[in-house]
Amino acid sequence: MHLKFNHSLLAFSVAGLFAHNSLAEPVYPAEKFDLGHWKITLPMDLDKNGKVDEIDVAAIQQYRHEDYFYVDQSGLLVFQAPNKAVTTVSSTNTRSELRQMLRGTNKKIKTKAPGNNFALQAHTSAEKFGATGGILQATLKVNHVARNAQLPEKFPAYSVVVGQIHAGKDKQLMKDNTGFGWGNEPLKIYYKKWPEHDTGSVFWTYERNLEKDNPDRTDIAYPVWGNTWENSQAPGDKGIALGEFFSYEVNVKGNIMHLTFEAEGHPKMQYEINLADNVDAYGKVDDKDNPAGYAGDWHYFKAGAYNQCSVKDREGFWYAGCEGTGDWKTDKENGDYVSVSFAKLVLLPPASTE
Repeated sequence: MHLKFNHSLLAFSVAGLFAHNSLAEPVYPAEKFDLGHWKITLPMDLDKNGKVDEIDVAAIQQYRHEDYFYVDQSGLLVFQAPNKAVTTVSSTNTRSELRQMLRGTNKKIKTKAPGNNFALQAHTSAEKFGATGGILQATLKVNHVARNAQLPEKFPAYSVVVGQIHAGKDKQLMKDNTGFGWGNEPLKIYYKKWPEHDTGSVFWTYERNLEKDNPDRTDIAYPVWGNTWENSQAPGDKGIALGEFFSYEVNVKGNIMHLTFEAEGHPKMQYEINLADNVDAYGKVDDKDNPAGYAGDWHYFKAGAYNQCSVKDREGFWYAGCEGTGDWKTDKENGDYVSVSFAKLVLLPPASTE
């Protein structure tokens, strides 16, 4: 079976992670969390160059932002992003989000170079990459999701992505017609809560690895606790409340992505999916997906707060027409932002496949 259920609880006390960690004065996030292989994208353009600001691995070691990226008085790493702000070129969604950098501070290795990214074991040149697979572990709580959407029927409304695996956008691979390089996402971990509900839902999605204009390129949602994004019914006590901690582990070993989710008072949930074929997480062949999955792509982890409430209201799946003025203080007061706090955020080398 590809889907596993286990009713054991978290093997640790979340409170114990930071009970003795209250802070008398502000510190840099890198003083409390290992950020030696992360850079961050923030929802701003302070240098006025028309591009979203990024803080690289070297600079992030002594960096904090009082609104978007900081350690709070409990020692939690906070990521926040308003609905309306500067975004990356390929997105209409704001983010305060880390991007894995296997190269660390070695800028002789380019961001998109194999040495800065990981591959699946099935990749024909897997040995040239910085790693084959890898592990991302996190414990977090969602403090707030944007609550004002003009198009609430759009699935991304009221949601935030707290962890990802992103495949690289590679023009050469697209040009060579290999079936790879589209920059799709084999994993996004979501939290979504409708404004009128007491609890929200945690689920994850797998995006079919197809070219942008292929109508079958879509995200397949799998439930963890509560519902998936199309379901407007209240999840009740099966869901996760704002401020309630949960944990995830993403372990890409060989070609298999192993997912584990834990939260006190909820069943432990586990999934497995082969990222190098078109068999879904329930063991069924998906004829609409790339037969080789993501085998020919390069990948990297992301974590933080990737706001899914786009202020765009144009036609299309992703555009929920969410409210936002572009002024952080105003938008925060109006509830037009996302906020996520991490108690644990750890990158680990890939486990042996032997």
